[in-house]
Amino acid sequence: MDVVLREVHDSDLPVFFRQTNDPESAHMAAFTARDPADRDAFDAHWRRVLASDAVTRAVLADGDVVGTAAVYGEPGEREVTYWIDRAYWGRGIATAALLGLLAEVPERPLYARAAADNAGSLRVLRKCGFRDREHTRGFANARGEEIDEIVLALGLPAL
Repeated sequence: MDVVLREVHDSDLPVFFRQTNDPESAHMAAFTARDPADRDAFDAHWRRVLASDAVTRAVLADGDVVGTAAVYGEPGEREVTYWIDRAYWGRGIATAALLGLLAEVPERPLYARAAADNAGSLRVLRKCGFRDREHTRGFANARGEEIDEIVLALGLPAL
């Protein structure tokens, strides 16, 4: 499968909105918008993202928009995030997208967060060189409760 990153187009936003409203995907991501079905909040969020200094890319697989990948935050504390449509899970797309993003953004360290039970995302992050730094708890909107979370880092010495 040919995985490509490109600038986000306005025409991608309805695809992203649909993807983030998939209940199983949201449960796995855990740390989602308070109300992912609120289209006005979604649009306001994306206006802020696209106006920021975040490096935000659409992920395409064989020409289809299948998700997003981004680096955002303050220097020294920047984080990666990605979302891949559930229909494309397990095909190496998230790993390819994250490796592409990491090549585009050479700044280190970079951080990532994942629900402790999100084995797929943790596997992707670790394949891309991220290492566990901290185990913590945080409120997961998609689950309506506080859950275990793992903070990972790339470009820092091992603990």
